[in-house]
Amino acid sequence: MDQISIWEQDTYYGLQDIIIIGAGFTGLWTAIFLRQKFPSKKITIVERGTIPAGASLRNAGFACFGSLTEILSDAGLMGHEKALELVRMRFDGLRTIQKVFGNALIDFSLCKGYELLSGEEYLKDLSMLNEWLYLVTGSPDTFTVSDEKIESFGFGAIAHLIENRFEGSLHSGKLVNALFQLAVKMDIRFLFATTVREVEEQSDGIRLITAKGPDLRTERLVYCTNAFSNQLLPKTDLVPARGQVLLTEPVPDLKFTGTFHYQEGFYYFRNLNDRILLGGARNTSLQTEYTLDAFTTLPVQQALEHFLSTVILPGRCPEITHRWAGIMAMGKEKMPVTEQLSDRSFCALRMSGMGVALAPAVARKIVELF
Repeated sequence: MDQISIWEQDTYYGLQDIIIIGAGFTGLWTAIFLRQKFPSKKITIVERGTIPAGASLRNAGFACFGSLTEILSDAGLMGHEKALELVRMRFDGLRTIQKVFGNALIDFSLCKGYELLSGEEYLKDLSMLNEWLYLVTGSPDTFTVSDEKIESFGFGAIAHLIENRFEGSLHSGKLVNALFQLAVKMDIRFLFATTVREVEEQSDGIRLITAKGPDLRTERLVYCTNAFSNQLLPKTDLVPARGQVLLTEPVPDLKFTGTFHYQEGFYYFRNLNDRILLGGARNTSLQTEYTLDAFTTLPVQQALEHFLSTVILPGRCPEITHRWAGIMAMGKEKMPVTEQLSDRSFCALRMSGMGVALAPAVARKIVELF
C-alpha cells in the first residue's frame, strides 16, 4: 500500500466520525442533515464513481409522489395507512427540495402531473383516494379528471386523463450538483472513485477495506448504496431493477407540458425542452430487468418506441437521440429501509424508483437514529 502524508492523514484518511457510502441523493441529504445536527464532527462521503454512479443522475427528473393507480396498488399491498405514509414522505421531500434550493437553481417546475388511463375501473376510487390525500396535500381534490385535455395534448388510445397540480419536474443533474456544493460549504469531505469492498466492525470503530488506496476508519457508518447494497449487505430485502429511458429529437409543435404516468407508473414521460423524455416499460420484460447492468436492451426500447408512436404521438416516429439506463432498488414492498444495523452502522436503502422525492425524508429518519 502506498504511504500517505501527514496532510492526507489529517484530512481524508484519518479517523472519521461518520462515513457515508454513496454520493447520490440519499447520501448527500444524509450528510447535510448530519452536519446540521453535528456541527463539529468529521463527515466524509465515499463514492465508487467519479460522479454519483447510481440512479440519481440517470432518472427522468420527475418531482412526483405517486399516481392514482400506483397509490391504489400500494394500498392493496401495504394497507392504505402505510401507503399514505409513503406518499407523505415523498410529498414532504419535494417540499424540502423547494425550501432549500428554490426553483430556478434546479429547474424545479410545478408543471402538473398526469396519469393516462385506458379504461374506467379506477375512477370509482378517485373520491376515496382524494379523502386520504387531503391529510397530505391539504386539498380535497388532489386528483381531478381532465379528459378535455386528451385531444389538446394529442394522445391516442386513452380513455381518461387524471391531473395532479402538486407534481412537476426538475433537473436531476442540477439537484445533485446543488447538494454537492452545499455539502462542500458545510465542510463535508468527498472521496470519489473509491470502491468499498468489505466492512469490518471492530470494538474501537469500523474499518472500510477499499479496492485501491488506503483503508478507511470511522466511528459510525451509513450505507446509502441503494441498488448496489447486496455485496456489503447481502441479507437486505432488495433487488436491483433497471430503468431504461430514451430522448427524442425536438418535436415541432409539441402539444403537452407536464409529467405523465401510465400503468401504475411503469411508463413515464415528460416534455423536456420540446423533446420527449420517455422511460419505463420494465413490466414488459421484468425478469431481464432485475440486474445491475446499466445498458439498454432492444425489447424494452422497442416497447418504449411503440408506446411513443401509438399513445404519445400517434402515427409519428421522431428520431431518438439519447438512450440510457439507471439502476433502481426494489423489494417486497416500497417502503424504504431505514434501520440501525448495529451500535455503529445504519442504512438508508430501497427507494423503489422514487429517490428524488424520498431522499430528504429518508435522510431525516436516519439522522433521528443518531
